[in-house]
Amino acid sequence: MKITLPVRKAILKRQTYEAPAEGRWGKIRLDFNENTTGCSKAALRALRKLSAKELALYPEYETPTRILARYFGVKPAELLLTNGGDDALRVFFDTFVEPGSHILICEPTFPMYRYYAEIAGAQIEVLRYSRNMEFPLQAVLKALRKKPRVFFLANPNNPTGTLVDKRSIEKILKAATHTVVVLDEAYSDFSGFSGVPWIRRYPNLFIAKTFSKAAGLAGLRLGAVISEQNSLALVRRAMPPFPVNTAALAAGVAAVQERRTIDRYIRGTKLRRSWFAKELERRNLRAFPSACNFLLADFGARGPAFFRRLTKHSILIRERSKDLGPGFARITIGTQAELKSLLKILDHTA
Repeated sequence: MKITLPVRKAILKRQTYEAPAEGRWGKIRLDFNENTTGCSKAALRALRKLSAKELALYPEYETPTRILARYFGVKPAELLLTNGGDDALRVFFDTFVEPGSHILICEPTFPMYRYYAEIAGAQIEVLRYSRNMEFPLQAVLKALRKKPRVFFLANPNNPTGTLVDKRSIEKILKAATHTVVVLDEAYSDFSGFSGVPWIRRYPNLFIAKTFSKAAGLAGLRLGAVISEQNSLALVRRAMPPFPVNTAALAAGVAAVQERRTIDRYIRGTKLRRSWFAKELERRNLRAFPSACNFLLADFGARGPAFFRRLTKHSILIRERSKDLGPGFARITIGTQAELKSLLKILDHTA
């Protein structure tokens, strides 16, 4: 019997999203901007305390939301918890984007904006960072006159590491009179800048957060959306009743209540980021300024050979040759020992 599946055209047109290769345990993982030092002991203790009955019951959100809202400096009604940062982005398409709707992004950037847009059947307008990784502010302001449904901006941006300054963000928010502005702040802990204090001034502003980076909880998938409460109420309509699991809630709450581990990791990452950039520059390589827990670097002609040697030595980085050009790679700021292992291989690559 022949059966035809009524698949949406938007799905048939796109390729399956390819997750990172398996078999990564035991390798030096400098490719996905994870916290390679691990989560806090407080988070681990919270997970160990979970009972069989707690795991058998649906989670409750009121107390965790109150604690996490305090951590972000907002009211509980201004915070929506999600199943990781990716889910925090998906909900904007469910809420604001219809087939044929116009969205705006600046590439190179986090690929999930395009991923969700293609699934939604949206029209994607793409602006480009310059060769020096400069943000196209004037082009963005001009594009906002077309009234796109949503403008996605990773700030700081992945993979460029660049941060759009406060004055430019304000210009964007004032120009976006008919547009939802999503600031994806996955890396804001490392930049020292956040748009969260502006949510009550700009009801079209939404902030996406994640606990996968500074908090070291990528394996548990915990994220959040922050916005003015009336605006956020619209987004809540698109959410399922139990989006975040009990383990993620317990670990997230414990991590922010004992935030010294997070703060120590942020401070250490900034110091190692500065040191690593200088080490690359000392080897006559270009490291772009970064406000994240990674560096974008141009290894030039020796890049391909260097990348192959890293693979042989079980060191993973995110090569960006396909979209930025031969020799480009994004490297997570791991531990000092991990980065020294990479530099040792670099020094033995002709």
